[in-house]
Amino acid sequence: MNVTGDGSSRVALNGSVRLAYDDLGPAVADPLLMIMGLGASRFWWPQGLIGCLQERGFRPAVFDLRDSGESTHVPGASTGSPFRAMLRGRQAAYGAEDLVDDAAAVLDALEWPAAHLLGLSFGGVVAQRLALRHPRRVLTVTSFAAGPSDASTRTVLLRYVRWGTQLRLVPLMRRARSGDPTVGLAILRAGGTSAYPVEESTAREAILRDQERGISSFGDFAAQGRQTGARWHGPPLSQLSKPILVMCGDADPILSPRASRDTAAAIPGARLVVIPAVGHALPRAVWPIIAQEMRVLVNSSPAI
Repeated sequence: MNVTGDGSSRVALNGSVRLAYDDLGPAVADPLLMIMGLGASRFWWPQGLIGCLQERGFRPAVFDLRDSGESTHVPGASTGSPFRAMLRGRQAAYGAEDLVDDAAAVLDALEWPAAHLLGLSFGGVVAQRLALRHPRRVLTVTSFAAGPSDASTRTVLLRYVRWGTQLRLVPLMRRARSGDPTVGLAILRAGGTSAYPVEESTAREAILRDQERGISSFGDFAAQGRQTGARWHGPPLSQLSKPILVMCGDADPILSPRASRDTAAAIPGARLVVIPAVGHALPRAVWPIIAQEMRVLVNSSPAI
Protein backbone atom coordinates (compact mmCIF):
# COMPACT_ATOMS: atom_id res chain seq x y z
CA MET A 1 0.00 0.00 0.00
CA ASN A 2 1.15 3.52 -0.73
CA VAL A 3 2.03 5.36 2.48
CA THR A 4 3.37 8.72 3.50
CA GLY A 5 7.00 9.19 4.51
CA ASP A 6 6.42 8.36 8.18
CA GLY A 7 4.95 4.95 7.32
CA SER A 8 1.37 5.83 8.24
CA SER A 9 -1.66 5.82 5.95
CA ARG A 10 -2.95 9.08 4.64
CA VAL A 11 -6.03 10.61 6.24
CA ALA A 12 -8.84 12.67 4.71
CA LEU A 13 -11.20 14.70 6.89
CA ASN A 14 -14.95 15.22 6.67
CA GLY A 15 -15.61 17.40 9.67
CA SER A 16 -14.52 15.37 12.69
CA VAL A 17 -14.51 12.08 10.78
CA ARG A 18 -11.08 10.75 9.80
CA LEU A 19 -10.94 8.59 6.68
CA ALA A 20 -7.90 6.39 6.09
CA TYR A 21 -6.91 6.00 2.45
CA ASP A 22 -4.06 4.95 0.18
CA ASP A 23 -3.18 6.25 -3.28
CA LEU A 24 -1.73 3.23 -5.08
CA GLY A 25 -0.55 4.98 -8.24
CA PRO A 26 0.83 5.29 -10.80
CA ALA A 27 0.77 9.07 -10.92
CA VAL A 28 -0.06 9.33 -14.62
CA ALA A 29 -3.22 7.26 -15.06
CA ASP A 30 -7.00 7.55 -14.83
CA PRO A 31 -8.09 8.24 -11.21
CA LEU A 32 -10.14 5.43 -9.69
CA LEU A 33 -11.72 5.47 -6.24
CA MET A 34 -12.49 1.96 -4.95
CA ILE A 35 -15.23 1.59 -2.31
CA MET A 36 -15.21 -1.61 -0.25
CA GLY A 37 -18.26 -3.46 1.04
CA LEU A 38 -19.82 -3.77 4.47
CA GLY A 39 -17.60 -4.49 7.45
CA ALA A 40 -14.32 -4.88 5.52
CA SER A 41 -11.28 -2.64 5.52
CA ARG A 42 -9.64 -1.34 2.37
CA PHE A 43 -7.04 -4.13 2.69
CA TRP A 44 -9.61 -6.68 1.47
CA TRP A 45 -9.31 -5.53 -2.12
CA PRO A 46 -7.29 -8.30 -3.84
CA GLN A 47 -3.84 -7.05 -4.75
CA GLY A 48 -4.10 -8.93 -8.04
CA LEU A 49 -7.21 -6.96 -8.99
CA ILE A 50 -5.44 -3.71 -8.20
CA GLY A 51 -2.55 -4.81 -10.41
CA CYS A 52 -4.94 -5.60 -13.29
CA LEU A 53 -6.54 -2.19 -12.96
CA GLN A 54 -3.15 -0.48 -13.01
CA GLU A 55 -2.18 -2.46 -16.12
CA ARG A 56 -5.35 -1.15 -17.78
CA GLY A 57 -4.36 2.45 -17.13
CA PHE A 58 -6.09 3.19 -13.82
CA ARG A 59 -4.67 4.85 -10.71
CA PRO A 60 -6.52 3.13 -7.84
CA ALA A 61 -7.08 4.73 -4.47
CA VAL A 62 -8.69 2.73 -1.66
CA PHE A 63 -10.20 4.00 1.58
CA ASP A 64 -12.06 2.86 4.66
CA LEU A 65 -15.66 3.94 5.04
CA ARG A 66 -16.50 5.50 8.39
CA ASP A 67 -17.11 2.71 10.91
CA SER A 68 -14.66 0.45 9.02
CA GLY A 69 -10.96 -0.26 9.20
CA GLU A 70 -8.78 2.63 10.33
CA SER A 71 -11.39 5.33 9.74
CA THR A 72 -13.39 6.90 12.55
CA HIS A 73 -15.77 4.57 14.33
CA VAL A 74 -18.72 6.73 15.29
CA PRO A 75 -19.97 6.43 18.87
CA GLY A 76 -23.55 5.29 19.07
CA ALA A 77 -25.92 2.84 20.64
CA SER A 78 -25.86 -0.71 19.32
CA THR A 79 -28.36 -1.29 16.52
CA GLY A 80 -28.09 -5.06 16.58
CA SER A 81 -27.44 -6.83 13.29
CA PRO A 82 -27.09 -4.88 10.01
CA PHE A 83 -30.48 -6.22 8.88
CA ARG A 84 -32.19 -5.26 12.12
CA ALA A 85 -30.78 -1.76 11.72
CA MET A 86 -32.46 -1.48 8.31
CA LEU A 87 -35.82 -2.18 9.95
CA ARG A 88 -35.50 0.50 12.63
CA GLY A 89 -37.78 3.46 12.10
CA ARG A 90 -35.50 6.20 13.38
CA GLN A 91 -32.37 7.64 11.83
CA ALA A 92 -29.08 5.98 12.72
CA ALA A 93 -26.01 7.83 14.00
CA TYR A 94 -25.55 9.41 10.58
CA GLY A 95 -27.19 9.50 7.18
CA ALA A 96 -26.29 7.89 3.88
CA GLU A 97 -25.40 11.35 2.63
CA ASP A 98 -22.63 11.45 5.25
CA LEU A 99 -21.11 8.25 3.85
CA VAL A 100 -21.24 9.77 0.37
CA ASP A 101 -19.67 13.03 1.54
CA ASP A 102 -16.87 10.99 3.16
CA ALA A 103 -15.99 9.61 -0.27
CA ALA A 104 -16.04 13.14 -1.70
CA ALA A 105 -13.68 14.22 1.10
CA VAL A 106 -11.24 11.50 0.03
CA LEU A 107 -11.37 12.86 -3.52
CA ASP A 108 -10.58 16.30 -2.08
CA ALA A 109 -7.59 14.92 -0.17
CA LEU A 110 -6.34 13.21 -3.33
CA GLU A 111 -6.80 16.53 -5.18
CA TRP A 112 -8.88 14.77 -7.81
CA PRO A 113 -11.59 17.02 -9.28
CA ALA A 114 -13.36 13.86 -10.51
CA ALA A 115 -12.71 10.13 -10.63
CA HIS A 116 -14.00 6.80 -11.87
CA LEU A 117 -15.66 4.68 -9.18
CA LEU A 118 -15.61 0.96 -8.43
CA GLY A 119 -17.88 -0.20 -5.61
CA LEU A 120 -18.25 -3.74 -4.29
CA SER A 121 -21.51 -4.84 -2.62
CA PHE A 122 -22.46 -2.09 -0.11
CA GLY A 123 -19.64 -0.05 -1.63
CA GLY A 124 -21.49 -0.22 -4.95
CA VAL A 125 -24.50 1.41 -3.31
CA VAL A 126 -22.27 4.21 -1.97
CA ALA A 127 -20.77 4.66 -5.44
CA GLN A 128 -24.21 5.02 -7.01
CA ARG A 129 -25.17 7.62 -4.42
CA LEU A 130 -21.94 9.54 -4.89
CA ALA A 131 -22.76 9.87 -8.60
CA LEU A 132 -26.24 11.12 -7.69
CA ARG A 133 -25.21 13.57 -4.95
CA HIS A 134 -21.94 14.85 -6.44
CA PRO A 135 -22.22 14.20 -10.18
CA ARG A 136 -19.40 16.60 -11.09
CA ARG A 137 -16.99 14.51 -9.03
CA VAL A 138 -17.77 11.29 -10.92
CA LEU A 139 -16.62 10.19 -14.38
CA THR A 140 -17.98 6.63 -14.54
CA VAL A 141 -19.41 4.10 -12.09
CA THR A 142 -18.80 0.36 -11.90
CA SER A 143 -21.10 -1.38 -9.43
CA PHE A 144 -20.28 -5.02 -8.60
CA ALA A 145 -22.74 -7.27 -6.73
CA ALA A 146 -24.81 -4.33 -5.47
CA GLY A 147 -28.51 -3.62 -5.47
CA PRO A 148 -30.23 -0.35 -6.38
CA SER A 149 -29.28 2.52 -4.08
CA ASP A 150 -32.94 3.53 -3.72
CA ALA A 151 -34.36 0.05 -3.09
CA SER A 152 -36.73 -0.17 -0.13
CA THR A 153 -35.84 -2.19 2.94
CA ARG A 154 -38.65 -4.59 2.07
CA THR A 155 -37.24 -5.15 -1.41
CA VAL A 156 -33.71 -5.73 -0.13
CA LEU A 157 -34.74 -8.18 2.58
CA LEU A 158 -37.42 -10.08 0.67
CA ARG A 159 -36.10 -10.09 -2.91
CA TYR A 160 -32.34 -9.69 -2.80
CA VAL A 161 -30.84 -11.19 0.36
CA ARG A 162 -29.99 -14.91 0.21
CA TRP A 163 -31.24 -15.89 3.64
CA GLY A 164 -29.87 -19.42 3.58
CA THR A 165 -26.32 -18.09 3.41
CA GLN A 166 -27.02 -15.26 5.83
CA LEU A 167 -28.26 -17.66 8.48
CA ARG A 168 -25.11 -19.76 8.07
CA LEU A 169 -23.06 -16.60 8.59
CA VAL A 170 -24.59 -15.83 12.00
CA PRO A 171 -22.25 -18.07 14.05
CA LEU A 172 -19.29 -16.76 12.05
CA MET A 173 -20.22 -13.18 12.85
CA ARG A 174 -20.45 -14.06 16.52
CA ARG A 175 -16.94 -15.49 16.34
CA ALA A 176 -15.78 -12.30 14.63
CA ARG A 177 -17.02 -10.26 17.57
CA SER A 178 -14.66 -12.23 19.81
CA GLY A 179 -11.71 -11.17 17.69
CA ASP A 180 -11.13 -14.54 16.02
CA PRO A 181 -8.74 -13.69 13.12
CA THR A 182 -9.79 -16.76 11.10
CA VAL A 183 -13.34 -15.56 10.66
CA GLY A 184 -12.54 -13.27 7.73
CA LEU A 185 -11.45 -16.26 5.68
CA ALA A 186 -14.61 -18.21 6.57
CA ILE A 187 -16.84 -15.25 5.66
CA LEU A 188 -15.06 -14.79 2.37
CA ARG A 189 -15.47 -18.49 1.60
CA ALA A 190 -19.21 -18.07 2.04
CA GLY A 191 -19.19 -15.67 -0.90
CA GLY A 192 -17.38 -18.08 -3.20
CA THR A 193 -18.74 -20.85 -5.42
CA SER A 194 -17.68 -24.40 -6.25
CA ALA A 195 -16.46 -23.21 -9.64
CA TYR A 196 -14.58 -20.26 -8.15
CA PRO A 197 -13.68 -21.02 -4.52
CA VAL A 198 -11.93 -18.35 -2.49
CA GLU A 199 -8.14 -18.55 -2.53
CA GLU A 200 -6.90 -18.72 1.05
CA SER A 201 -3.74 -16.78 0.19
CA THR A 202 -5.81 -13.76 -0.85
CA ALA A 203 -7.80 -13.74 2.38
CA ARG A 204 -4.79 -14.39 4.59
CA GLU A 205 -2.99 -11.47 3.00
CA ALA A 206 -5.89 -9.18 3.91
CA ILE A 207 -6.06 -10.58 7.45
CA LEU A 208 -2.33 -10.00 7.90
CA ARG A 209 -2.61 -6.39 6.74
CA ASP A 210 -5.50 -5.86 9.15
CA GLN A 211 -3.48 -7.32 12.01
CA GLU A 212 -0.46 -5.17 11.18
CA ARG A 213 -2.68 -2.10 11.59
CA GLY A 214 -4.41 -3.38 14.74
CA ILE A 215 -7.83 -3.66 13.14
CA SER A 216 -10.26 -6.52 12.54
CA SER A 217 -12.75 -6.63 9.68
CA PHE A 218 -16.32 -7.98 9.93
CA GLY A 219 -16.48 -8.16 13.72
CA ASP A 220 -18.20 -4.88 14.67
CA PHE A 221 -21.94 -5.55 14.38
CA ALA A 222 -22.86 -2.15 15.77
CA ALA A 223 -20.71 -0.36 13.19
CA GLN A 224 -22.19 -2.35 10.32
CA GLY A 225 -25.65 -1.61 11.67
CA ARG A 226 -24.91 2.10 11.65
CA GLN A 227 -23.83 1.82 8.01
CA THR A 228 -26.86 -0.12 6.78
CA GLY A 229 -29.18 1.95 8.98
CA ALA A 230 -28.05 5.22 7.39
CA ARG A 231 -31.07 6.52 5.49
CA TRP A 232 -30.83 7.90 1.95
CA HIS A 233 -32.82 11.06 1.19
CA GLY A 234 -31.31 11.81 -2.20
CA PRO A 235 -32.49 11.40 -5.80
CA PRO A 236 -33.80 8.11 -7.21
CA LEU A 237 -31.45 5.89 -9.19
CA SER A 238 -33.28 6.74 -12.40
CA GLN A 239 -31.64 10.19 -12.24
CA LEU A 240 -28.11 8.81 -12.39
CA SER A 241 -26.73 10.21 -15.64
CA LYS A 242 -23.13 8.96 -15.59
CA PRO A 243 -21.83 6.06 -17.70
CA ILE A 244 -22.34 2.97 -15.56
CA LEU A 245 -21.31 -0.65 -15.70
CA VAL A 246 -23.22 -3.10 -13.50
CA MET A 247 -21.54 -6.45 -12.86
CA CYS A 248 -22.36 -9.54 -10.82
CA GLY A 249 -21.94 -13.29 -10.74
CA ASP A 250 -24.92 -15.43 -11.62
CA ALA A 251 -24.19 -17.77 -8.67
CA ASP A 252 -23.93 -15.16 -5.93
CA PRO A 253 -24.82 -16.89 -2.64
CA ILE A 254 -25.02 -13.61 -0.66
CA LEU A 255 -27.09 -11.28 -2.85
CA SER A 256 -29.37 -12.44 -5.63
CA PRO A 257 -28.22 -11.44 -9.14
CA ARG A 258 -31.68 -9.93 -9.44
CA ALA A 259 -30.37 -7.03 -7.36
CA SER A 260 -27.79 -6.12 -10.01
CA ARG A 261 -30.28 -6.68 -12.81
CA ASP A 262 -32.70 -4.27 -11.12
CA THR A 263 -29.86 -1.75 -10.68
CA ALA A 264 -29.06 -1.83 -14.39
CA ALA A 265 -32.74 -1.65 -15.36
CA ALA A 266 -33.23 1.47 -13.24
CA ILE A 267 -30.42 3.49 -14.87
CA PRO A 268 -30.80 4.79 -18.43
CA GLY A 269 -28.00 3.47 -20.62
CA ALA A 270 -26.50 1.14 -18.00
CA ARG A 271 -24.65 -1.92 -19.26
CA LEU A 272 -25.08 -5.21 -17.38
CA VAL A 273 -22.40 -7.91 -17.35
CA VAL A 274 -23.30 -11.17 -15.58
CA ILE A 275 -20.37 -13.55 -15.10
CA PRO A 276 -21.24 -17.26 -15.12
CA ALA A 277 -20.58 -19.36 -11.98
CA VAL A 278 -19.13 -16.42 -10.00
CA GLY A 279 -20.34 -15.56 -6.49
CA HIS A 280 -20.06 -12.52 -4.24
CA ALA A 281 -16.29 -12.70 -3.84
CA LEU A 282 -13.72 -11.62 -6.42
CA PRO A 283 -11.80 -14.70 -7.60
CA ARG A 284 -8.59 -14.44 -9.60
CA ALA A 285 -10.32 -15.29 -12.90
CA VAL A 286 -12.57 -12.23 -12.56
CA TRP A 287 -9.82 -9.65 -12.02
CA PRO A 288 -8.88 -9.15 -15.69
CA ILE A 289 -12.54 -9.25 -16.70
CA ILE A 290 -13.40 -6.39 -14.35
CA ALA A 291 -10.39 -4.35 -15.46
CA GLN A 292 -11.11 -4.90 -19.15
CA GLU A 293 -14.82 -4.12 -18.86
CA MET A 294 -14.02 -0.93 -16.96
CA ARG A 295 -11.53 0.13 -19.61
CA VAL A 296 -14.17 -0.47 -22.31
CA LEU A 297 -16.62 1.65 -20.29
CA VAL A 298 -14.15 4.52 -20.02
CA ASN A 299 -13.05 4.38 -23.65
CA SER A 300 -16.62 4.30 -24.91
CA SER A 301 -17.85 7.15 -22.74
CA PRO A 302 -18.09 10.61 -24.30
CA ALA A 303 -16.04 13.57 -23.02
CA ILE A 304 -13.82 11.48 -20.72
